[in-house]
This record gives sequence, C-alpha cells and structure tokens, in this order.
Amino acid sequence: MVEKQVRIKNEIGLHARPASLFIQEAIKYSSHIEVWKDDRQYNGKSIMSILSMSGRKDDLITIKAEGEDAEEAVDALVNLLEKL
Repeated sequence: MVEKQVRIKNEIGLHARPASLFIQEAIKYSSHIEVWKDDRQYNGKSIMSILSMSGRKDDLITIKAEGEDAEEAVDALVNLLEKL
C-alpha cells in the first residue's frame, strides 16, 4: 500500500468541479484508491463518496492506493490536488 498526505489548497475545497477532476484522474488507475479524512475512509473512485467527505480548504487528507500502479496513482492525485 502506498500513501501520502496532502493539504487541500483549493479555495472552495474538494467540491463539485475539483471532486469531479479528482475522480476523473482516479479512475485512470487499476489500483484500489481510498481517501482518509478525520479517521474516516472514502472511496477514491466514487464522486458521491468524495463529495460526502466535505473536504475544505486546508483540510489534511491521506490518499492510499493498493495495486500494480498504486505509486503512480497516489503521486498523480497528490499532484492534482496541489495544482487545483
């Protein structure tokens, strides 16, 4: 399992458009992807799950992936969140 922490920088947090972009990136990978916030697990490939997380600006989240492209997936998702 590969995991990295990232702080949400987007002014509106991980809602609507940013969440959609996150999902579009996540589904490119075959690995199982989880997002953790406040000791709760969310499905990294489900828009409803990511939206229910209510990720706000400056929230610290952990992205975890397990599978053959796990490292690539986590790096890409962290990179995306840092650019949003």
